[in-house]
Amino acid sequence: MLSMNVVPDIRSYNAKLEGLAVKKKMNEDIELIEEMRSKTIQPDMFSINSVFKCFVNDGNLEELKQWYDDMEKSCCGVHRGTFGILVPFLCEKGDLEIALKLCKEIFSKRYLVNEELLQGLVDSLVRLSLFCSFLESRKLSVF
Repeated sequence: MLSMNVVPDIRSYNAKLEGLAVKKKMNEDIELIEEMRSKTIQPDMFSINSVFKCFVNDGNLEELKQWYDDMEKSCCGVHRGTFGILVPFLCEKGDLEIALKLCKEIFSKRYLVNEELLQGLVDSLVRLSLFCSFLESRKLSVF
C-alpha cells in the first residue's frame, strides 16, 4: 500500500487482521496489533476481536484473558461480536465467572443476543450445579 502512496488506516488493518485470524496466524495477528500501536493507530473492537478469534482457534485461554483484561482498560470495551466469540469458548474451558460477567455487561448495554449463546452458558451452569450437587450428596469436595 505504501508503494502506491496509500497510508493504511484502521479499516485496512482490520481487514488484514481478520484475514490472519481466518488463517489462524496468531503471532502475525499480534505483531500487526503492535505495529498499529507503534504507528499510533488505536486498535478498535474489530481489531481485538480478530486477536480473540486467534486465541480461541489456538485454545489459548490464559492469553485471551490477559488481552481481555487489557481491552477492558483501553477504550474498546465489549461488543456484541466479542460476546459471540468469547462466551462459547469460556464455557468450553469452564471459566463461567468471566462468561457471566460478559453476559451482565452485554445485557446492561441492551444488545440483542443469539439465544444459542445463552443456552450454552445456561447448559454449562446447569452441568456445574449438577456436579456440585453430586459431590455434596457424596460428601466430597474438589474446592
